[in-house]
Amino acid sequence: MTKDKDFKKLVRSRMTETGENFTTARQTLLDSANSATNPAVPNAAEAIDQSVLRFRTKTLKTFMSSGRITAIPTKRRALVVLLIEIVATLDADRIYDEKALNEHLADFHPDFALLRRELIDYRLLERNPHTGRYWVNPNPSTPTGPQAQEMAGFEAFLR
Repeated sequence: MTKDKDFKKLVRSRMTETGENFTTARQTLLDSANSATNPAVPNAAEAIDQSVLRFRTKTLKTFMSSGRITAIPTKRRALVVLLIEIVATLDADRIYDEKALNEHLADFHPDFALLRRELIDYRLLERNPHTGRYWVNPNPSTPTGPQAQEMAGFEAFLR
């Protein structure tokens, strides 16, 4: 749930008008803000962008220091912020072997295997299972289910 009071007011207003539950009303507002075609919700995109930026800034300040991850967050949404930061440091045109990728990820945190698995799970990296080669996914598919909620708003930070 968002901590942005203005956005909560918009969601609760929609709940009252439509009878939708909080999750459905929130998702509808997020979708309409992303498409920017709903004149009934003029401030939704602005509220979402600000809350995403605040969350990203707070997460980076809390979990990163001098370009290294100080602790792996337990909250998935915070982990997504860190994964996007890591992907931004990878060369999009390069194919990495596992050793080179592990060395790069170890520069961020000693548990490079966890980072590698999460990058694959969120489809930020692709892997050839036969050769063990990795590359940045140029067109990450649209996440579904819980991953969609965890990544909502952070698409703009992907290349």
